[in-house]
Amino acid sequence: MIAHLAVPTWLAAVLLLAVAGLALAVVALAGSLRAQRRRTQALLEQAAVDAEELRTQLAGIERQLADAASVPDPRAPRSPVRADGREYVITDLGTSSTEAVPALPAPVFVDVLLRESMIRTVSLAAGLRRALAPEVRNRIRFEMRREVRRARKQRRTDLRTARREFEARQRAGMEPTG
Repeated sequence: MIAHLAVPTWLAAVLLLAVAGLALAVVALAGSLRAQRRRTQALLEQAAVDAEELRTQLAGIERQLADAASVPDPRAPRSPVRADGREYVITDLGTSSTEAVPALPAPVFVDVLLRESMIRTVSLAAGLRRALAPEVRNRIRFEMRREVRRARKQRRTDLRTARREFEARQRAGMEPTG
C-alpha cells in the first residue's frame, strides 16, 4: 500500500521545476513593479516641476493683464480712416470714433482667408468621400430594404386587423363606420 502512495520522481521533478519557475516569475514581477514605481515617481516629480512653471507663467500673464488694464477705452474717439483721399469715420451707435483700427497686412489676410476656405473645402470633400463610400451606400441600401420590408409587413398586419374588424361588425349586424 505504501508503494501506491509514493509520488513518482518525475512528478516531483516537474512540480519542483514549476515552483522554481513560479518563484522566478514572482521575482521578475517584483523587479518590474519597482521599476514602474520609479518611473511613476519620476513622472510625478516632473509634473510638479511643470505645474510650478505654469504657475509662474500664469503669474506673469496676470501681471501683463493688470498692466494692460490701462489700455484706452475702445469707445473712445477713433481717428478717421482715409481711402482714396476721402475721410471715412467708423462710428459706434451714435458716437464717432477717431482711433485708427489695426488691420492685417494684405498677404496675411489673403493667407488666412485661403487657409480657412481650403480647410472647409477639404473637410467637405472628406465628408462627401466618406458619405459616398461603397460601404456606407451598401449600408444605406440595406437599411432601406429592411425598412421597406418592415413597412410592408406592418401594412399587411394593419390590413388583416381592419379586415377582421370589418367582418366581425358585419357578423354582428353593425354597419361599418367610414
